[in-house]
This record gives sequence, structure tokens and C-alpha cells, in this order.
Amino acid sequence: MNLKEIKEMINLMNENDLTELEVEREGAKIKIKKSSSEISSSVVRPFPEYRVESQGLSPKTAESPTIPSADKKTNDIASPMVGTFYRAPSPEAPPFVEVGQVVEVGQVVCIVEAMKLMNEIKSEVRGKIVRVAVENAEPVEFGQTLFIVEPV
Repeated sequence: MNLKEIKEMINLMNENDLTELEVEREGAKIKIKKSSSEISSSVVRPFPEYRVESQGLSPKTAESPTIPSADKKTNDIASPMVGTFYRAPSPEAPPFVEVGQVVEVGQVVCIVEAMKLMNEIKSEVRGKIVRVAVENAEPVEFGQTLFIVEPV
């Protein structure tokens, strides 16, 4: 993780009145916690209790948002981050790619908005778009399949 990403996490904490944030991505783990002197004692909000349990799955298997490919001869283009998926650069513009279109390595295929930043997602594979796995303007998770691509 770089300094820009850490600053974005701090801004996210401040905007949402969070006191603690823990993120794990690509083998790196960061935990940000406000000191008790910075936490306002005049506002008392009950915090819901969340429990996450691991069932001993491998990291690739544990990613439930992914959509398995129809067969082993296809590749997935997955979201590198949590955010909102957009097929086009603006509401009036045509989508970056359509089903049946051949994409090249490095070609922009969509945008994922994360913390008010528009991140262009580029294809890491060459092939024909077989399926768009997410609806426009839908939230996506890290590692979630966005497109299924058949090598050409």
C-alpha cells in the first residue's frame, strides 16, 4: 500500500466517524486507530457487533463474490478494489467494451469508483468478452469477477 491509499483510508475514517479501520490486501495488512483523546465523548453511539469467521478456506476460495467461469478455457477480469462498477466513462457515453468485442492487454474495460476516485480498470488478458458479470452502477468487492474473457 502506498501513502496515497493510506491517506484515503484516513479520509474514509473521518468522513464516516470511524474510530478504527483494518484492511488486508495482497499480503499487506494495515490497522488505523484513532487515539482515545481524539474520540469525542459527547457523542455516544451504540456500535453493532460484527463477527467474521474464517472456515479455513484458501484466500482464492474464500472470495465468494467471484463468479466461476463457465469452463476452464476462459479468463476473468476481476476488480482490484472495493467500489462502484461503471461500464462507461459517463452516463451518456457508450460502454468501454461490449459482449463479443475483442480486448487487448492494457485496454480500459471499465471504471471502479472508490472513495470518489474514478479508477480505470485495464484488461490483463487478450480475448473476446463473453460475459459482463456485473450490472452498471453496482457495488463490487475486491477480487469479484467483472468480465469473463475467452482467449483468441
